[in-house]
Amino acid sequence: MSAAAQFVRQGKKIIAIGRNYSEHIKELNNARTKEPFYFLKPTTSYLPTGGKVEIPRGVVAHHEVELGLVIGKGGRDISQDAAESHIAGYALAVDMTARNMQDEVKKKGLPWSAVKGFDTFTPIGSFIPKSSVSDAHDLMLSLKINGVIKQNGTTGDMIFRIPRLIEHISSIVTLEEGDLILTGTPSGVGPVNPGDSVECTLADPTGKVLAELKFTAESRGGGYQFTPNSL
Repeated sequence: MSAAAQFVRQGKKIIAIGRNYSEHIKELNNARTKEPFYFLKPTTSYLPTGGKVEIPRGVVAHHEVELGLVIGKGGRDISQDAAESHIAGYALAVDMTARNMQDEVKKKGLPWSAVKGFDTFTPIGSFIPKSSVSDAHDLMLSLKINGVIKQNGTTGDMIFRIPRLIEHISSIVTLEEGDLILTGTPSGVGPVNPGDSVECTLADPTGKVLAELKFTAESRGGGYQFTPNSL
C-alpha cells in the first residue's frame, strides 16, 4: 500500500486552508483574503473514525467539516495545470477548533497552532482513491450532531479551487507524499459538546456516499486548561 493511502500513519503534515467559503467567512465576521491562506496542524491531531474527540478544559470546541486532498506525488512550485497529477485521493475530515481560544489569539495577533492542534482535533475518514471522484468541485459535505444537520454544503462553493491551492502552497513549502490539504469549510460551524455524537458524509451529485466519518466527544480530564487570562 502506498504512503498516500496510509497518509494518517505516514504523512508528515496537515495543511489547512482558511476562509475558502464565502458564507463561512461571513458567519465569523472575517475578512476575505486575496490569496489562499493556510495554517499547519500536527499529524498527532488525527483521530480515526469511531474515536473520541477530547475537549480540553475551558475550551469551546467547534466543528468544521472539510474535503481533504491526499498528496500522492511530492513537488515544489507546482503549476495549476500539473496540480491534478499530484493528487492521490481524498478524505473526509473535520477541523476541530478551540473557538474561544481562537478569538483571544486573533485579538492579540498570536498564532493559531494550539487552537487547531490539540490531540484528536482532526477526525479523519478513510482514504478515497482519486478514481472514485469524478469532480472534486461537485461534492456534498454534511455534518450532523445527535442526528441534527449542522453543516450541509458543496465543494463547488470554494473561493480558491484545488489547483490554485496546490500551486500556492507548493510555492511556499514542498509538498510530500502523504501530506493532507484541508480545503476549507462551508457555513454552519458551531459547538461540539461532551457527550455529542457527530456524523459526517461526503457524497457525489447522485447522492452516492463516498465516505462517512463518525466520532463522539468527551471532556479531557487533564492536560491544558484554557482561560482568557492565560494568554
